[in-house]
Amino acid sequence: MPHSRWISRSTLLLAGVFAAAALTACGGESNPTGSASSTTPSATATTKPSGTAGTNKPGTPEISDAAATQLCDMIRPELSNWRVQGPTLGKIGLNALVHEWALRNGGINGAVLADKPVIDRLTTKSCADVHQQAIQALELPDLASGLAF
Repeated sequence: MPHSRWISRSTLLLAGVFAAAALTACGGESNPTGSASSTTPSATATTKPSGTAGTNKPGTPEISDAAATQLCDMIRPELSNWRVQGPTLGKIGLNALVHEWALRNGGINGAVLADKPVIDRLTTKSCADVHQQAIQALELPDLASGLAF
């Protein structure tokens, strides 16, 4: 009997990676009290025809300082997870975190993917220490390199 009735190893590995990513994305709840404010965005991003010099490309959203601080606050508790998980799973966690942050701030996921370095600019400006620790934990030259989708 050449074929096993069990799931192949590659399928099992892929399921494990997705499960780890889901746990990483769900584990960083910033408001554990369960109040209604945990589901409402605390910062917004607005689209401007031209970007602010040095921060955004033309046509990309203007991201507020409050939104940048929120991104830092979301990354900070994940740093230890990324160190333990390693860069492969950590990058999946970074992608999930950035997409969740972008959804909370006006659904700007497409704009962030069009200008991935905006994540580095925001975190360098708002929390340089967190930015540096994330780069080290994920073994990346910059956070934009870790954003795949």
